[in-house]
Amino acid sequence: MNVETPIADAASRPAADGLPSPRRFWAIGAVSFGTALVVIDGAIASVALPTIARDLGVDNSAAVLIVTIYQLVLVMTLLPFSTLGDRIGHRRLYQYGQLVFTVATILCFFARSLPFLLVIRAVQALGAAAALSVSSALVRSIYPAHHLGRGLGVNAVVVSSSAALAPTLGGLILGVAPWPWVFAAAAPFGVLSLLLGRALPDPEPRADPFDVLGAVMCAATFGLIIAGLESAVHGDSPVVSAAIVAVGIVVAVVFVRRELTEERPILPVDLLGVPVLALSVLGALLAFIGSMTLLLSLPFRLQHEFGFTPGQVGAMLAPWPLTTLFVAPLAGALSDRIPAGVLGGLGMAIASVALVLLGFLPAKPDFFDIAWRMSLCGSGFGLFLSPNARLIVGSAPLSRAASVGGLISTNRMIGQTLGATLVASLLALGIGGGPTPALVAAGLALVAGLCSLARLRPAIRNPGGAEVDDVQPAAQLK
Repeated sequence: MNVETPIADAASRPAADGLPSPRRFWAIGAVSFGTALVVIDGAIASVALPTIARDLGVDNSAAVLIVTIYQLVLVMTLLPFSTLGDRIGHRRLYQYGQLVFTVATILCFFARSLPFLLVIRAVQALGAAAALSVSSALVRSIYPAHHLGRGLGVNAVVVSSSAALAPTLGGLILGVAPWPWVFAAAAPFGVLSLLLGRALPDPEPRADPFDVLGAVMCAATFGLIIAGLESAVHGDSPVVSAAIVAVGIVVAVVFVRRELTEERPILPVDLLGVPVLALSVLGALLAFIGSMTLLLSLPFRLQHEFGFTPGQVGAMLAPWPLTTLFVAPLAGALSDRIPAGVLGGLGMAIASVALVLLGFLPAKPDFFDIAWRMSLCGSGFGLFLSPNARLIVGSAPLSRAASVGGLISTNRMIGQTLGATLVASLLALGIGGGPTPALVAAGLALVAGLCSLARLRPAIRNPGGAEVDDVQPAAQLK
């Protein structure tokens, strides 16, 4: 099926230094609407979880599966899809992913039971994985190299504004309509992305055969380990859960050893051998775990402990992404001149303080008590994530852009999945609705900040005494 529409010249290819105008603006629109679709429909479920759990008659920890299954499928398939995108074309895979996601989003509207909703969310995640796996590669091809930081800042604005819209929109919908309407809210964004998709850059696909065995091993590695952890959280046999995790670890060891011998590995282990990139990936992982832990647990606390309505909860969550909306592009532009280690260390210091303050809320907080703390969190994470992504994307060879983009998206989803798993375990233990998740998130943010500051060490920035630019060590990675 051809999902492309004649909005730009298909024959034109992205220039080495970005797309020409006005095609660049149409392409930015296509990626922006597609990103908004994925972010809104992926995040909007969080504010609806307590309502869904009540209406479907399931436990709160079981309702978290609505988020977890989505993230699990994403984690399992992002890296294989990024390799597939190199083979069939980034634009084609992106649009097919958007089409699948949009259809599944509409089907979520008809869900009336938890099992059916979980199946549709899994299909939805497949479409999201196909699109997200090549989105960073598309952004790198759209913008000139000297504006990459700004381009990623624009992308961060879209993510932040969509994330801000998601809880507010979800709360408003829940106030006037049943929860299935929550999942259909973002479908128009998918339609717009498909209509504008002809303008997207379309680098020549490679003729390399697709590594089916590597893709299966990649999916099995992440799927078994995370599924085993989820099994333990939801009260299954500890022996069975441990066995699943153990099998996943064995597959992971075999998979990594195999990838070390591949010229173009699905898991870019060669890139992770560069210390500055390894620290960037680790810091981002910890930051995503921390942010997800807070954002997923806070609605339960605000509703159950403080008695706020879903609409009020949505409004209270919005200041975080709304602040990031302004901070992220500024941080992205600054990252073209200021080392990511400095910006990231400062950002995580701010976020750590804000998370501790969220842990120790007043006995009867009002909207302002929560809003300014959430805004402070948003500024801290915005200072960290945009420069961190700019360093990773800008450092890799252009031929590996899709692989690095898949790594960034996979890392984000692993962090968010582990955060959701952590919240489910805390809820199962009876401590997920209090201050504990916020304090755990503060500790994770603190360690992420230390990882960021470690990148400033000369031995990390210039391994072996080589002159390696902080954001452009591409020659070291080839």
